Amino acid sequence: MHCRRPFAEFIKSVGTKVAKGSIAAEAYSMITEIMHLNNGFDDLSNTDRKKQRQHVLQDKVDAYFEWVKLKYSQVTHNSTIGKALAYSINQEEYLRKFLTDGRIPMDNNYAEQAIRPFTIARKNFVLMESDNGAKASAMIFSIAETAKANAINTYKYFNLLLSEIPKHQDDKDTKYLDALLPWSKNVQDKCPSRFKKS
Repeated sequence: MHCRRPFAEFIKSVGTKVAKGSIAAEAYSMITEIMHLNNGFDDLSNTDRKKQRQHVLQDKVDAYFEWVKLKYSQVTHNSTIGKALAYSINQEEYLRKFLTDGRIPMDNNYAEQAIRPFTIARKNFVLMESDNGAKASAMIFSIAETAKANAINTYKYFNLLLSEIPKHQDDKDTKYLDALLPWSKNVQDKCPSRFKKS
């Protein structure tokens, strides 16, 4: 997405008619095709996704980077398109990683969506500017995102934690925490999410 975005912004700024046949339009089209094909592998296992990516996408990704390097030699490096092409060249090692591991997503949309609440909260919560406030909010957000990642109801999970942990404040052994981890059967049973896939 970060690789494609500057090309998309350029096309938007000049209009699709003017951009037709341009380097930006061609780059946008190549990246979009790779992403579209990759979306077809969403329901596969990690192993099968890796195989399909290497079988279907490897050549297209190779062709994209070869094309980028050729075009970069033909444009002004300080121009908008030059900088967009340079991004692909400079990040090539990382942009190719998804081909080597089926677990790696092609984009970081999930991560960006996960941190959006922090950005909004930072603007709303005055106390987060103190060190202790920042640490407390980081812990709370971490627990909330871990609960979401484990497909449990976040509200019920916080309720469970706030009712169970005080019962063990004098315990020297922290073994009780194992039953409160979001992936434990105990928590999965007590805090089911209505959005959880069966």
